[in-house]
Amino acid sequence: MQAIVPLFSAATANAGLDLVGPMKRVVERNWFVLGEEVSKFEAEFAAYVQARSCISVANGSDALEIALRALGIGPGKKVALIANAGFYGSTAVHAVGATPVYIDVDTQTLTMAPASLRCALQDGVDAVIVTHLFGQMAAIEELSELARTAAVPLIEDCAQSHGARRNGKMAGSFGDLACFSFYPTKNLGAIGDGGAIVTSDPELDKKIRQLRQYGWSKKYHVDVPGGRNSRLDELQAAVLRTKLPELDAWNAARRDIARRYNDAFADLGLQLPHSLGEDYVAHLYVIRVGERARFIETMQAKGIGTDIHYPVPDHLQTAYPGFESVSLPVTEQACAQIVTLPCFPGLSGEDVERVIDAVHAYAEAAA
Repeated sequence: MQAIVPLFSAATANAGLDLVGPMKRVVERNWFVLGEEVSKFEAEFAAYVQARSCISVANGSDALEIALRALGIGPGKKVALIANAGFYGSTAVHAVGATPVYIDVDTQTLTMAPASLRCALQDGVDAVIVTHLFGQMAAIEELSELARTAAVPLIEDCAQSHGARRNGKMAGSFGDLACFSFYPTKNLGAIGDGGAIVTSDPELDKKIRQLRQYGWSKKYHVDVPGGRNSRLDELQAAVLRTKLPELDAWNAARRDIARRYNDAFADLGLQLPHSLGEDYVAHLYVIRVGERARFIETMQAKGIGTDIHYPVPDHLQTAYPGFESVSLPVTEQACAQIVTLPCFPGLSGEDVERVIDAVHAYAEAAA
């Protein structure tokens, strides 16, 4: 029986890396929280993203929540964001007591549509979260200009876009703040949870550093409300420092796989990723198909791993009723059609061909 082609394999993605050495270095140093590895990683990652500073935190969700708190977003405030990005941004908005204002997405990129944001800004919002989804940068230049004109702070959600860039400028360098996740499946992944916020604003940097550690101004002096215990540990920082120099090459490998898929699927009537340039780092290779259930059944029968990122739009999640009247036609149609196929560094050429053959088998059967 032929092995399954997994949607993602940490063993394959991490093959050839020495992750024991960095961890051994931390263990021998016997300093495990907010030490040398964290400070060095923060400096290295800030430089990579082209930001003044990086403040590491426990995970990407905390990064979004702390970023909102640093901007003074709380009860009575409204935050504009998209509804097809897995509820992560919505979780942060609800956690601070604010109200989400859902924005429809562009039909090609499935990222925030500038025209929809323009309407929301006219109605009044207090912050914007722009998600670079599936590794595809949003129309961030236009979106950030809209936010600036309206004097509304903008947070970039870069959890799926480490290393994406446009015209030499990095994802994460456009907004007032940018948030990253280092969950193991990310383009830059730790061996557990981890996250970071980057900014070039010294005042925001200071406030975020206080918020990630209880709201302290100094030890045991709580001066900022809403503080958390949210710190990246030394082991994760050491691993991330080892991986960061490989990130651009890994992103190139992801794009190469996506390019092979796009070339092979060009005439099959599927909606494929819009860009294969540097503004797309192929965190997830997501296509849209009309008969998703049958497509997934075909992939399963051929031993191809798939997933749906994401099946339920945020405004229709049952835990937070009251948004059912929100009209997001592009978002809702996309959530009914999207399917993710394997695309990660180290995926063999043979497995890529198996994915291609399986998709062609589906198309031939559907013809």
